[in-house]
Formats: sequence, C-alpha cells, structure tokens
Amino acid sequence: MDRRGWELLGVTTAAFFVTMVARLSLSPLVPDIMLAFDVSKSVVGVALSGMWAAYALFQFPGGVLADRLGERRVVLLAMAATGGACVVLAAAPTFPLFAAFAVVLGASAGLYFTAGTSFLTSQFENTGRALGVHEIGASGAGLVAPVASAYVAARLDWWAGPLVPAAIALVVLVLFAWLVPETPASAPDVTLSDQVDARRLLDLLSRPSILFTTVVAMVGFFTWQSFASFFPTFLEEYAGLTTGEASLIFGVVFAITVVTAPGLGWASDATGRDAAIAASLASGVAGYALFLFVGGPVALVAGSVLVALGLSWPGVVNSRFMDHLAPDERGTGFGLVRTVVLLVSSLGSGVTGTLAEEAGWLAAYGLVATLLGLVVVLLVGNRALGIDA
Repeated sequence: MDRRGWELLGVTTAAFFVTMVARLSLSPLVPDIMLAFDVSKSVVGVALSGMWAAYALFQFPGGVLADRLGERRVVLLAMAATGGACVVLAAAPTFPLFAAFAVVLGASAGLYFTAGTSFLTSQFENTGRALGVHEIGASGAGLVAPVASAYVAARLDWWAGPLVPAAIALVVLVLFAWLVPETPASAPDVTLSDQVDARRLLDLLSRPSILFTTVVAMVGFFTWQSFASFFPTFLEEYAGLTTGEASLIFGVVFAITVVTAPGLGWASDATGRDAAIAASLASGVAGYALFLFVGGPVALVAGSVLVALGLSWPGVVNSRFMDHLAPDERGTGFGLVRTVVLLVSSLGSGVTGTLAEEAGWLAAYGLVATLLGLVVVLLVGNRALGIDA
C-alpha cells in the first residue's frame, strides 16, 4: 500500500473512531448517570438501546445518501452531526432529555458507517485487510473512551465525558475534508423510489449468502452491544473491581483488538471468512467463561485476551457482506443489512441490563457466551455441509 492509500485508510479509520468513542464514552459513566438522574440500570439500558437503535436505523439512509451524493459528503455530515450531538447530550438537564439526545447521537453516528465502508471497499482490493485495519477505529475508541471519560468525570462530572468526542470530531472533520477528494455518486441516476423499492430490498435480504451473514452478524453484534454497554459495570459489581480498574480492563480489551482485528482481517483473506469468524467467537466464549466461573488474576489476564479476540470479527463479517454485494449495491444494500442487523442487536443493551437486574450478571453474560457458541456451531455446520451461504 502506498502513502496515499495509508492516508485514506488512516483518516477514514479516524472518522470511525469518532463515531465509536462518542457512543462508548457513555458506558463507563453508567453508575454516575444512574446517580445523577436517580434511575436504574434497566432504565439506562433502555436509553442506550435507543441510541444504538437509532445508530442502526440510520445505516440505511447513510447508504442511500452515499449512493446519491458520494461517500465523502456523507462522512463529513456524520462528523459534524456527531460532534454537535455530543455537546447537547452533555447539557441534558433531565433524564428524558438525556435519553432523547442519546438517540440523536446514535442517529448522527449511524450516517457514517455504510459510507465509510463503501468508500474503503472501492479503494482497496483486499477488503479483509482494509476493513480489518478500519476496525482499529473501534478498538482505539474502546481504549480511549473509558479512560478519558472516567478521568474527566472524576474531576468534573458525568457531563464532561461526551465533550471529549465532540472535540475530536471537529479535528477529524477538518482532516477528512482536507485529505479526501470529492467522491462521485455511484448511483446518481437511480431514482429514490427505485433505491428503496421494497421488493428489490427483500430480494437482496433473501439471498442465502446475505441471509446467513445477516444472522451471524445479528447475533454477533447483539453480544457486542452487551459488552460495550455494561462490561465495566459487570466488572465492578460481579468481579469487585473499582471504577478505575474496571475502566482500565475495558480499555485493555479494546487495546488488544488494535492488533487482533487487523490480524483477523488478514487471516480471513488467506483462510476464508467463516474460519476466521468462528475462531474469534469461540475465543469470546472461553473468555467470558473465565470471567464468570474462574475470577481472579487468571480471568483478568487470560480472559481479557480471549474476550478481545472474541470482539475482533466485525471487519471480517463486513467483508463477508461485501464479498456477496455488487459494486452498485454497496451503499443502499449494505446500509439495508446493517440497519436490520444493528436494529435487532441494539436490544443487547436493554436485555443485558434487565437480566442483570432481575437474575444477576451470571445470567446476563452467560446468555452472551451461549449465543456466541451457537453462532460458532452455525459456522462450522455451514462449512462442514458445504452449503453455499
């Protein structure tokens, strides 16, 4: 890859980082938010589910806009909107307004992903590698967000946490506008009614390869939501760690994925998507088992590494989608499947919070490990039977 390629990949990954850090910055603040607004874990979980649901819903409009306007304009819009949403979220005086602004934040960030992924797919031949590196945006956000949010919240209050990504969004907005040239629309002559034609979209979703990948992604992102929303709180209440220690472990897991996510993408280009995804999810099952049933230093070290491996699959799953989508489907089509996948998986926050409150953390993260195991069985079965899906 030449210098220009690294510049484009780097600034696009930075844009992904902005949208991720904006949403993840709230996770370490859950106990403070509960205290500030006098609400329960389940209520905060519902608000976070609303944020992730809005993120899911706006994947499809983001793809439609990318096809009609070009990816660059949509990414710039997403950066500006995400930064603004973080500012108003920090100023929320009541919990209903906090929840409403969280939804606005999710919608703003949701505009980015389809456009950014489509842009990278058009720029690079080895999509597993490119989208694997792109996942460093999520990994870096997981590393920075909990530490930065906990730090500023400890010295000011919870509201200072969302101001961190607001500042970063402005910087990335300028860099992306400077480094990325105008991108042409991929379907400028296609009417909006044709883009959102229900029969055409249902035909795309019903293709065996797309349907199978959608199921894998749906379950995978459900468990990702559970981790992103409540893992620090789980470590505090179940493992007995302090807020600072829990935030550190949360960040360490994401730090490890800075290496494992691109590595898994490279491996998927060589060995196949399904083998890489199955290996990743199986590692996640083992990691959660250590945290739930072993505890102590062993779980903190080995469990963190295994859970990190279990979170390294999104770039490979996105590459699996792109493998089965034509170039003119990568905006609207990928946006559609992302919306379906993330809309269902956004329930992960609410389900995890409610299960933790009603049945305890063992039930909440036991469900996460079980779902990951079921997807591994599906992937192994699909490969063993030679099904073209």
